Amino acid sequence: MIFDVQKLRVDFPILNQQVHGKPLVYFDNAATTQKPNDVIGSISDYYNTYNSNIHRGVHFLSQKATNAYESVRDTVRKFINAEHRHEIIFTRGTTESINLIATSFGKKFLKPGDEVLISWMEHHSNIVPWQMACEERGALLKVIPVSDKGDIETDSYLKLLNEKTKIVAITHVSNALGTIVPVKEMIATAHSRNIPVLVDGAQAISHQQVDVRDLDADFYCFSGHKMYAPMGIGILYGKEKWLEEMPPYQGGGEMIQDVSFVRTTYNELPFKFEAGTPNVGDAIGLEKAINYILSIGMKEIAKHEHELLTYATEELKRINGIRIIGNSDNKAAVISFIHETIHPYDIGTILDQLGIAIRTGNHCAQPLMDRYGIQGTMRASFALYNTKTEIDILYNSLLRTIKMFS
Repeated sequence: MIFDVQKLRVDFPILNQQVHGKPLVYFDNAATTQKPNDVIGSISDYYNTYNSNIHRGVHFLSQKATNAYESVRDTVRKFINAEHRHEIIFTRGTTESINLIATSFGKKFLKPGDEVLISWMEHHSNIVPWQMACEERGALLKVIPVSDKGDIETDSYLKLLNEKTKIVAITHVSNALGTIVPVKEMIATAHSRNIPVLVDGAQAISHQQVDVRDLDADFYCFSGHKMYAPMGIGILYGKEKWLEEMPPYQGGGEMIQDVSFVRTTYNELPFKFEAGTPNVGDAIGLEKAINYILSIGMKEIAKHEHELLTYATEELKRINGIRIIGNSDNKAAVISFIHETIHPYDIGTILDQLGIAIRTGNHCAQPLMDRYGIQGTMRASFALYNTKTEIDILYNSLLRTIKMFS
């Protein structure tokens, strides 16, 4: 397929609007991506024609919904190249996936004095659940330093790994810096010491091809809404050997095999970790989003986004007073930046009046902001439907805004 960004933009109805009388320029894709017509239509079709609870009914609607839902599991398995379909667990998103592992893995494998290893660039969703697990189990949370450029300090990582380390939990791509972390190499190092690794793939899944078997990740999680799918649906991949050993995260329907007031036995994978009525409609939307990405080609998407990143970086460097935070040589399509005298919130507010949506604040990465001695940044993050023309609009709007404050 020839990559035609103008043709692709037609697939996203939300982009064809004005904000405060200006054409919308949407650069907040690291927070959530917009949804194509195929995804929106699939959700409407589900609720209009075959809405039903699944796995429990013999009637036509339930059978149709069940088949559609389980088809999504197969699609996800192929998309990330998992070995088994039962290694694909549906969750509400990356946050719930990490909480599931931190809670369940923690109950089974963490004891007083053990250590959990994360990095300075983690999202709060990959910090707080581990803090809670460590507090509950009497374990310690250790943190891998990040360099001034925004890279993992690999020498420090090697020194922090030891016989007390029970799991490493690391982001694949920093949501605040855009740094692509060398997770494959980090996983290999951890595995050489028999330490499992969880990878937070929320910011990677829409920017690059993810192959969990090539990475050899023990756990990999991501959210649908950051890859053109609906909010409220996510995926936890886990190697069979770990999922079999871990206890259930929640109790209720679906995750049981037999229940009595004396004893309950649990269902087989993946249902052991999928208690309650599932989010069928949004799972179907996730499948449509995956098929949409595949129809374009991940390599073509990555190439387009890298061109946007390179162009935007060059343009922002031309603006006096702007400093980019995070200058790794290996980045996804995310740029965080600050102005030497103007608060990010003030600039973000003016840009909104000009129709430009960027993110301001600490990006749920407050420890990382503390690492750089700043309160927060402005963040422009790009997707397959963004253009260089939109970057030109951002550039000229920043000049105009800075001039206003000066």
